[in-house]
Amino acid sequence: MLSRFARPRAISLVGNAMRNFSSSSPHNARVAVMGASGGIGQPLALLLKESPLVTQLALYDIVHVTPGVAKDLSHICTKAQVTGYMGPETMQDCLTGCDVVMIPAGVPRKPGMSRDDLFNTNASIVRDIADAAAQYCPQAMMCIITNPVNSTVPIASEVFKKRGVYDPNRIFGVTTLDIVRANAFIAEAKGLDPTKVKVPVIGGHSGVTIIPVISQATPGVSFKQEEREKITKRIQNAGTEVVEAKAGGGSATLSMAYAGAQFAFSLLQAMNGKEGVVECAYVKSDETDAKYFSTPLQLGPSGMLDNLGIGHLTEFEMNLLRNAMPELKDNIQKGEDFILKQAE
Repeated sequence: MLSRFARPRAISLVGNAMRNFSSSSPHNARVAVMGASGGIGQPLALLLKESPLVTQLALYDIVHVTPGVAKDLSHICTKAQVTGYMGPETMQDCLTGCDVVMIPAGVPRKPGMSRDDLFNTNASIVRDIADAAAQYCPQAMMCIITNPVNSTVPIASEVFKKRGVYDPNRIFGVTTLDIVRANAFIAEAKGLDPTKVKVPVIGGHSGVTIIPVISQATPGVSFKQEEREKITKRIQNAGTEVVEAKAGGGSATLSMAYAGAQFAFSLLQAMNGKEGVVECAYVKSDETDAKYFSTPLQLGPSGMLDNLGIGHLTEFEMNLLRNAMPELKDNIQKGEDFILKQAE
């Protein structure tokens, strides 16, 4: 059963990360990167260090190079002060006072692995970080990158509920990479400037749950049916494209860091009071009968200000939505069950 899927809403996605480096209203923001020494964490931390929106950058990981990563970044001549924290016993110091918590921690995909294969390891990592954040910075914006996002966002939400500090407007699954890829692939196909292309991507963050809404692209584009199917599948399977190209050497790290930074900058700008900031993200939602769903969101000082909905969909896109729902619901239930079983 789908609900409200034809609701027309105006959608305007915020531009690329480089344009988000500036802010007319400076804010003393403390941002934590949990998993800062990993393939996503290091380039993400570098982008955050470069931004004037960040004044304190707290880097956490369990590996021994973490203090060195923090020291390395601290030599860059931008205003953000960088501190490094290594090991679970340092999470309180890292998280206390944080405004935004970015979570790229976890193991990457390897060839032949699905995002769901990562579940057992990454679920525990997100659970533990979320539990620490719920205790030490319960009002922070939680930006979850760790896959499988369809399940890890419900895990974080259930942890915050158990701690009695749950605010669905402050917990985001970062699906920005799907939008970045859609913009890039469609621009390439149509010979457009990729920085000018904006394509909302709704649903979830794996395989068939990724639903590019090409009919709502700006500028407007059109494809023949075969081309539309091909580019949709490429967007849905782009992560696998990177995993296979790296041949066992990792998954999408640089593009994910770029996308994560874009979302963080948009969020920080909105927290500073900038109006009209819109990004897609995977959140608690009533847009469909799945408990969590990614749509364009208007961001504000307290997180999600308004869910802009999925807008009008073509029949092709409605079919994508119908096909996505069973897997998306299963992913969500798997995350919730993981926390439920921990309590038994």
